[in-house]
Order: sequence, then structure tokens, then C-alpha cells
Amino acid sequence: MGFPSKPFSLLLSLSLLLFTDLALSATDYNALVYKGCAKQAFQDPTGVYSQALSALFGSLVSQSTKTKFFKTTTGTGQTTITGLFQCRGDLSTGDCYKCVSGLPVLTDKLCGKTIAARVQLYGCYMLYEVAGFAQVSGMEMLFKTCGATNIAGSGFEERRDTAFSVMQNGVVSGHGFYTTSYQSVYVLGQCEGDVGDSDCGECVKNAAQRAQVECGNAISGQIYLHKCFISYSYYPNGVPRRSSSSSSSSSSPSSSGKGKIQERQ
Repeated sequence: MGFPSKPFSLLLSLSLLLFTDLALSATDYNALVYKGCAKQAFQDPTGVYSQALSALFGSLVSQSTKTKFFKTTTGTGQTTITGLFQCRGDLSTGDCYKCVSGLPVLTDKLCGKTIAARVQLYGCYMLYEVAGFAQVSGMEMLFKTCGATNIAGSGFEERRDTAFSVMQNGVVSGHGFYTTSYQSVYVLGQCEGDVGDSDCGECVKNAAQRAQVECGNAISGQIYLHKCFISYSYYPNGVPRRSSSSSSSSSSPSSSGKGKIQERQ
């Protein structure tokens, strides 16, 4: 039995579960950003979907000990399930595994046995789709959050926009992941691992434009599109360094205020 071809944005039920305080450190990669759950549960009287999903999760977690992006398919015919995970480009292999390993249980807890689900943590995300689930544009906005503090004047917008421009070029040369700081503005951009360099640049450019419109003069923000995401934070006193040996170009961004959910009708 096939599934109705409804827009992804209508099937997803996005829920904000944190971001009341985003002074994040390297130990917060498991912090939940958002969940996206299809409204339709799969009918599974014989347990074939559950078995296929369990096999998928097992494969994804196993691969997270070796790589930061992996996409695979399990099951056959209408029980086929495609899924993937991705970690932030600056996570170690060990931190990637720690982040991904908790996602199967968390996904089941948050979404149950739905035909599609996506759970985004600060350091990684995992998603799966049952065969027949409608595909959407990579530019579809899934989630946004903007800092509660606004700043006008002082050249902030010019600094941010320059940082965005550098980031857009950086994700192309960096093959899908790039972080940098420009005059106290820290930016991070990442695309899904199977997105080509040119398409990645376009996706991140689109996300940056969304940030300019959606967040305005907010000193921080995160924009998650279907195939890429960006974050930025402005530090008037200079971008802080991690306590580890990481360079400032991979420092964790911070954000303040409550997030806002973007849902299209």
C-alpha cells in the first residue's frame, strides 16, 4: 500500500524543545534542537517495518564509528526504508558516535513509528523515510531560531553579511562544511553529505538570505533547510575560543532567547 503524497511541510510536526539558552560548549552536542515527525504512522501488523527500521538504525549507528555521513536503505518493496545520519564537520569520530548512538531511541521516543522522522541534535541528526514518502525541495525551511537580543547600527549587519559571503564560498571549497569568524561574527555552514559543492553553495546562500529576513538585527540565529543549515553569532568582545586546542574557526556559537518554528501551510 502506498502513502499519500502530501507536502513534507504538512506531514512534519516540528517542536521546539530547547534553545532557551544556547551558551553551548563542546559537551552539549547531544542537546536537542528540533524534531520533525510525519503525522502518519505505518501499519505494521507483521512487524516487517519495525524490523527494517531496526536494521536501518543499527547500520547507521555502526557506520558512525567510521564516518560523519552515511546514507543507506533497508527492506524490500514497499517496506523499503531510506535513512541517513550526519555529524557536524568539526566533531571527532568518537563524539560523532556518541551523538548518533542515542538517536534511534530518541527518535522512537519523540516520533513513534511514523513513516518519516528527523531528529536534529546540536552535533548531529538522523532521518528516515518509508518508501512512497513525498520528496521536497532541499530549500524547504524546517526550523529557525533567532536570538532575543537585537543590535542596530555599529556596522553589525555589514559584518554579518560579509561573514555570510565568506561562508558561502567556504562551504564550496570545504566540500560541505565551513566555519569562520569575521570581525566578531562567528558563522557555520554545513550541507547534507551527498549534496554537490555548487548546490551546497546555493543552499547555504539561501539559508543566509533567510537569516537576514527572519532574524533581522538579532545577534544570533540558526536556519535549518532540508539540505543544509547555518548558524551565526555576534560577540562584541571577540569570538571566544574553546578550552580545547581547537582553533577559533571552529569555536561553538552561542545564541540567546527562545527559538521560533517555521511551518508552511
